[in-house]
Amino acid sequence: MLFFGGDYNPEQWPQEVWAEDVALMRQAGVTMVSLGVFAWSHLEPEEGRFTFDWLDRIMDLLHDGGIKVALATPTASPPPWFTLAHPEGLPVTADGVRLTHGSRDTYCVSAPAYRAAARRIAAELAGRYARHPALALWHVHNEYGTDCRCDLTAEAFRSWLRKKHGDLDALNESWTTAFWSQRYSDWAQIMPPRATQYLPNPAHVLDFRRFLSDELLGAFTEQRDLLRAASPVVPITTNFVQGGWVSVDHARWASEVDVVAVDHYPAAAGIEGEAETAFGGDLARGWAGGEWLLMETAPNLIYTPGRMHAKEPGRLTRHSLNYVARGSRGAMYFQWRQPRGGAELFHSALVPHAGPDSPVFREAVGLGRALKALAPHAGGTVEARVAVGWDAPSWWALQGGGLPAADIDYPAAVQQAHRALYRAGVATDFVFPGREGFGAGLTAYRIVVLPHLFLISDESAAALREFVAGGGHLVVGHLSGIADPAGRIRLGGYPGAFRDVLGVRVVEWRPLAPGTTIALDNGDQGVRWSERVETAGAETVVGYAGDVLAGAPAITRNRFGKGVAWYVSPGLDDDALRRLLERVAAEAGVTPVLPGLPPGVEAVRQGDLVFLFNHGGTPGMVPLPGPGSNAVTGRAVTGPVTVQPGGVLVWRPA
Repeated sequence: MLFFGGDYNPEQWPQEVWAEDVALMRQAGVTMVSLGVFAWSHLEPEEGRFTFDWLDRIMDLLHDGGIKVALATPTASPPPWFTLAHPEGLPVTADGVRLTHGSRDTYCVSAPAYRAAARRIAAELAGRYARHPALALWHVHNEYGTDCRCDLTAEAFRSWLRKKHGDLDALNESWTTAFWSQRYSDWAQIMPPRATQYLPNPAHVLDFRRFLSDELLGAFTEQRDLLRAASPVVPITTNFVQGGWVSVDHARWASEVDVVAVDHYPAAAGIEGEAETAFGGDLARGWAGGEWLLMETAPNLIYTPGRMHAKEPGRLTRHSLNYVARGSRGAMYFQWRQPRGGAELFHSALVPHAGPDSPVFREAVGLGRALKALAPHAGGTVEARVAVGWDAPSWWALQGGGLPAADIDYPAAVQQAHRALYRAGVATDFVFPGREGFGAGLTAYRIVVLPHLFLISDESAAALREFVAGGGHLVVGHLSGIADPAGRIRLGGYPGAFRDVLGVRVVEWRPLAPGTTIALDNGDQGVRWSERVETAGAETVVGYAGDVLAGAPAITRNRFGKGVAWYVSPGLDDDALRRLLERVAAEAGVTPVLPGLPPGVEAVRQGDLVFLFNHGGTPGMVPLPGPGSNAVTGRAVTGPVTVQPGGVLVWRPA
């Protein structure tokens, strides 16, 4: 089965709407809904008093309609009674302001009262619904990531630091507290990073982000273990969400869930939105090491900065099937029915304010039929010979102050590398330096690309060195290999962890002013960044042609063992980076999924299936590797096939 449905909030509607909802779900082919995500105040209106009768009725109604349930624990939104009784459970900002109730996520994850209340409601749900026939998945919490800097958090942070560092001497060494007279002589002196006079200690901030990830994970596993004890065979997950505010290392969390579930909301209204969709799907598959589940996306809107963009006809289907092509076991949305009120009353939904007689619902009905037809064939492996590095701690480290440029953007750099490979038609995975099994996992790839991998351990650097020596092709961008996991600079010249394998030494950074470029001797322009590079065995492939760097190496290539390591010192625009990575792919023997695709057409191979997406405005003629059929309609498809503008074709070999 491929799951298809969305976040369902029946508590927001009178009961006469419920039967209509189930009927519409059956019409659309919905197979599962998330239930109870924000329903704590309806489930426990007073401390210790539970009202499950309404949930009993809707669970039974959904089961009678043949619809499965991902039942959530509602702990992302504590009810008003909790925050009134336990004001210490409200989060405190870095400025020392304790927030008040009135939104979602108003909790401190380190507050004992919050943790106890969360365990209590989870245990009650487990005891009542563990054996309900509609239950298909436990959905713990929602989008973990809330930050708090209160005194309770401070106590938990100190405990975490003791376990990590052992003693204050080790902590002081790791944090370089000799700088600015910050040496700690008592654990009580250490607080969460709060507003301060000037720049905070970056190692302090980095460890706090790591602590928050572990503290939030502890809250998740407490609930998970209660649910697992009550229903050992029902899988358990929580929905991963991205954002600069999220202190969660999802690569480390992935092993703690039974199903990696991801919320993904592309933000670009144009063709760039298709690359964002591909990026989100490939990254989720990397976290999962295979199949995963799209738990939330917007069905009919794209949230661009400052406005909502209505998706064009067919885009809901293209986006949804693109996630499925990249390993998702279905497509779930936020949300099923658009609410009449509340903070997100204009949020995207499968049933909008206009009702089911609307473009989005009509398209959803067709999508439901397509997913039902694909279900017996989907689930194959997405094979990629190229991987891009992703590292949450490097992202956190590059969010700090005191950096050489204010516009350093870690996720943008990683997305650009992925986008260049996407536009070259090359299947791409993600790898995670520091994750258990990182080195062994590299053997699956011919090429590894590392954008902005600022932090790296000696062990991960050695694994990459061994990868190249064994015949791999490594592409390292600027701001990579600069510091150890504590954020301490590797001395002797940049990029310290990779100097030997790259055969270069960078002695000076020269970030470019916004809007300026630097000429390269192949006709391209460097953007955002430039460096003074000295070769130490590497050959210069492209040199700088402008400014004081004229004649100096810009892009280098170094043979190391049986492999090749490239260094890309300037920032490049999308076209220049794509051309470079196409050259690397050709040298490494990596070919596109389907060579010769027309502009705007994308191909994803999953097992035997080939998903073809036409994101352009004109028909695309696509060659096929042999006879086969349309996996949705069952009709025979042989020879070159035309994919209509905005259309999707899923080809299955005979």
